[in-house]
Amino acid sequence: MRPNKIGLVAHTGKPGVAELTRTLLGELERAGLKVFVEAKTAALAGLPEGYATADLGRESELLVVLGGDGTILHLVGQLGDNIRPLFGINIGALGFLTCANSSAHVEAVRCIAAGEMIFSERTLLDVVLQGSQSAGAVMTALNDVVFSRGEVSRLVRLKTSVNGETLTEFNADGLIVATPTGSTAYSLSAGGPILSPDSGAFVITPICPHVLTNRSIIVDEDATVEIEVTEREYPVFLTVDGREPLRVEHGTRVQIKKSPRVLPLASLPGVSFFGVVRQKLKWSGSNV
Repeated sequence: MRPNKIGLVAHTGKPGVAELTRTLLGELERAGLKVFVEAKTAALAGLPEGYATADLGRESELLVVLGGDGTILHLVGQLGDNIRPLFGINIGALGFLTCANSSAHVEAVRCIAAGEMIFSERTLLDVVLQGSQSAGAVMTALNDVVFSRGEVSRLVRLKTSVNGETLTEFNADGLIVATPTGSTAYSLSAGGPILSPDSGAFVITPICPHVLTNRSIIVDEDATVEIEVTEREYPVFLTVDGREPLRVEHGTRVQIKKSPRVLPLASLPGVSFFGVVRQKLKWSGSNV
């Protein structure tokens, strides 16, 4: 696939991003591509015109993101129904979601212009609150949905069911429901397994559970996971892809299920998920 319309978004707090934006814009245009630059990115780079994120999603055939994994997660949350194929250029070390480092931006542009990208369709989660003031609003997650205790040093109780059947009531610091994409993030740090992007599953991982036999459990991606806050005394907070925490009151149920949308995530030829895992986790094999 060779896209003709490119949306360009950058993390405006990253050092050197203004210069990189101008350089990348020039190279994309010289390659014959029409480029729409996000408004804050355009202002930082001194460009005359910028577009709202929603407009960027509607107009573009490919979104090029300058930043890191967090920048991509933030953008996905803003796009709503206007999910588009996404190409991440990392400013810093190679991330799990970005596919090229900023030093390789010339090669990245060449691959985009030649349509040589390889896309992995990443599962998204739809998150709906039931029985609260925010009931009915749908939030989208690419990585994970996290329930936490906030600043209070006490365990919280979270009754969890899968497809209507009770799994258990976790008494823990919190709980993570992660996609395969998010399995290499917070869930991994909490002791969860790594899922390959095409594994067709979600993972539910408790955070520091009081019952030591509570462990991560993998469920089918078509399952509906429902979590009810049964903690009465202490606040519970819901965080979707690291965005602003939302306080969840006692008795509120949170339904989590696979979204009908997917995110086509680009990689360069020769860059694989397992290669990135080896690099990020420093898996070099054994001399034994």
